[in-house]
Formats: sequence, C-alpha cells, structure tokens
Amino acid sequence: MAKLLDRLTQQVGGDKQLAAGILTKRGDMKGGKLTEHGKQRQALGAAGRAKDRAAKAGGGKPGDYAYNPRTNRATKK
Repeated sequence: MAKLLDRLTQQVGGDKQLAAGILTKRGDMKGGKLTEHGKQRQALGAAGRAKDRAAKAGGGKPGDYAYNPRTNRATKK
C-alpha cells in the first residue's frame, strides 16, 4: 500500500475506502494506484506536503515554512 494512502487512512480514522476516495477525487490515485501527481506528493513526505499546503494558503515558498510533526502543520519561520 502507498505511504500516502496509509497516512491518510490513519488521519481519517482507519477508513481505507474513504481515504482512497479522497485521493481519487484529488487526482492522486486512479484505479487503486497512485498517479504521477500522487507519486510526486508521496515523495514530498508529510513535512513537504504540510509546507506546500501552507505556502499555497499563505503565500510564499514552501521553504519559508517550518514543519511541526506533532500537529502536522507548517508555520512561517
């Protein structure tokens, strides 16, 4: 199973079908396999994805943000 799917499954309370549906809707998964976009997101890891989300929401570059693994969030440095 993909690390991205494992991580999201854990975050949604263990419901693998729900997690797969979310990834499919976002374009990260198709037919039970990761798409190229999904593979790129998985390669970022949890910290990279959090920084990317924060940069999109708050502006700037992902490198401008610091990741907190306890909260799975990134804040400006």
